Amino acid sequence: MPNRKTLLRAWLRTKRWMARPVDTLDALDREPPLRAQLLSAEQMERHGKTLARAHRVSNTPAPDLLLGRLSDNQAVLDRACLMLTTAAQANRTLTPAGEWLLDNIYLIDEQIAIARRHLPKGYSRELPRLTHGPSQGLPRVYDIALDAISHGDGRVDA
Repeated sequence: MPNRKTLLRAWLRTKRWMARPVDTLDALDREPPLRAQLLSAEQMERHGKTLARAHRVSNTPAPDLLLGRLSDNQAVLDRACLMLTTAAQANRTLTPAGEWLLDNIYLIDEQIAIARRHLPKGYSRELPRLTHGPSQGLPRVYDIALDAISHGDGRVDA
C-alpha cells in the first residue's frame, strides 16, 4: 500500500490535472496503446534500417509541439496516479506496475522538469520532419521513438 507521502503527491498532481481542459484529456483517451509485434534486438536492427529507408524528411520549420505534448503526457500520468490512489484508498490490490508508478512518480516528474528547463521553447522546430505516412509533419525522431517503444514492449535500452 502506498505511504502517506506518495498519496499526498498524487493528490497534489490531481489538483493540477483537474485544471486541465477536458477536450485535451478526452483526445488522449482516444489514442491507441503503443503496441506492435515484439522484435528481438536483431529484428529491431533490421526494422530500423527498413524504417530509415522508408522515411522522407523535410527540414522546413514546423510548429513546436514538444513541450505541449510533454504536458499532455504528464496529465495522463497524473490521471493514472489518481486512479491508483483511489484504488489503494479503497483497499484494492494494485499491480506491481501500479505500485511502482505511485512509488516512483517523483522520478518521472523530475525528468519532466529537467526537460522543461533544458529544452528551449522552439527546440522541436529545428528537427527534421516526416513528409509522408501516419507521422507526417511530426519530427522524425518521434516516429523512431514510437516505433522502438511499440516493438520493444515499452523497453528501450542501449
